[in-house]
Amino acid sequence: MFAAPSVVTVLHAGDNDLVQLKRRGFGFASLFDTSIAARFLGAKALGLDALLETYLGVELPPSRQRDDWSRRPLSEAQRRYAEADVLHLFALRRRLTEELERVGRLAWVEEECVALAAQAVAERVADPNAFARLKGARDLPVRNLAILRELHELREQLARATDRPPFKILGEETLVRLAQAPPADASALTPIPGCTPKVIARWGDAILAAVARAQALPEEALPTLERPPRFRTPAIVSQRIEALRQWRTEAAPRFGLEPGLLLPNRLITTVAVAAPRDPGALASLDGVRRWRAETFGAEIVAALAVP
Repeated sequence: MFAAPSVVTVLHAGDNDLVQLKRRGFGFASLFDTSIAARFLGAKALGLDALLETYLGVELPPSRQRDDWSRRPLSEAQRRYAEADVLHLFALRRRLTEELERVGRLAWVEEECVALAAQAVAERVADPNAFARLKGARDLPVRNLAILRELHELREQLARATDRPPFKILGEETLVRLAQAPPADASALTPIPGCTPKVIARWGDAILAAVARAQALPEEALPTLERPPRFRTPAIVSQRIEALRQWRTEAAPRFGLEPGLLLPNRLITTVAVAAPRDPGALASLDGVRRWRAETFGAEIVAALAVP
């Protein structure tokens, strides 16, 4: 059904949903994301609750995000909250479409949604050095860094085994705190932020075992951190980047769009390096989109002509 060109899948801020579904083999032919549509209308608040209240006068039920959704049966309040996430999407799409047609930006949103539907999703590849990028990791002594590595791998294993996001097993700050002050027993886990009684009951033994494994490693098995080579941006490219940022800052309020939508940071460097000489060349760059080149192309090209 999702892959049928005649079926429009309506969702709100569906990036993460689409990643998970695409990884499970689903394909999408036609999408309409109400969050993307609202951004092109210059909406300041993009939450579904805010959009429903603004465009439909609908108020969502009280939030149940902190509930334990693994428990059954679901309460009536939980059912109403879950249903409300999708109940009004078709009506919201109709209202947003009307507004987009009025301001002449419906084609922009349609192009973005086509790109979102077609966007390929890379499979998650395990990165053995991901632990080293946690905040505070590079300040740890090498033995404590080994503990962090072991704890990070444990978290990944538990996340896969329980089909839960890794941060719902142990937060990044908790991992680093455990590595900074390695616990010797269960009582030493209690003061660590994030080590709640529930976490300790479920995974306390596994955490202590991971710490013990790292402490028993021989010196030659301890991790070493390699600093990535620093890429020096050519001066002319830096000047173009700054010129594009200045143009974006000036143009965003003029068009009633947030700067990151007008020209995302990921595109600024691409455009600055390529230095297209006309809107046609700009449009050929990956990710620029036709609507951006046709509407702002001449201004972007002019901004690149730094002295």
